[in-house]
Amino acid sequence: MTEKDTDDTAGTWFDERDWELGAEDVAEAIEEASSPPPVVAVVGRPNVGKSTLVNRILGRREAVVQDVPGVTRDRVSYDANWLGQRFMVQDTGGWEPDAKGLQQLVAEQASVAMRTADAIILVVDAIVGATSADEAAAKLLQRSGKPVFLAANKVDTERGEADAAALWSLGLGQPHPVSAMHGRGVADLLDAVIEDLPTTSEVAAGSGGPRRVALVGKPNVGKSSLLNR
Repeated sequence: MTEKDTDDTAGTWFDERDWELGAEDVAEAIEEASSPPPVVAVVGRPNVGKSTLVNRILGRREAVVQDVPGVTRDRVSYDANWLGQRFMVQDTGGWEPDAKGLQQLVAEQASVAMRTADAIILVVDAIVGATSADEAAAKLLQRSGKPVFLAANKVDTERGEADAAALWSLGLGQPHPVSAMHGRGVADLLDAVIEDLPTTSEVAAGSGGPRRVALVGKPNVGKSSLLNR
């Protein structure tokens, strides 16, 4: 293999066909960057089952789940798909009003997720019912102007649906009774979310920010030298 056959800084192409495949990959990446998928933020106070719901939406275990509050501290995004609609789902730490110290930082990350999402799922523990933290979150979300979906979690059986109905008091419309642990009702929730989601993210499209430029070319044509200039 000669020096012209490889370029350590840009990968390796051995013939024209490999180069064409590389160009297709670059074009796909550019198109994806210019049309980012919509973002769905999953928010709520600590230990209501947000990460469990995220895993259920993904259909796989990605978000860390433990039966103690405060496990999730940073917002984390995952690529998801429902009925052919691609979107990003954001898992967030527990949101609490008037939080202090570390919990304040966690709450701030959840607030950022609310602002940068195209739609929001507020998760509430239907067994516990609406708390003051849930009410504060609901008031904040009512002012967001974004589609908000109320997931009444831990409704494992039909008998628990009465607990979910009581959450109408939060003023966010129809509560969606779900069991994130067992999957009950999650499909209906996702159907409702997808119906209100844009095809591409309206938030990301209007957020501005730095532009990314891909520098591409065949091996040994001086890409790295041009970049260094």
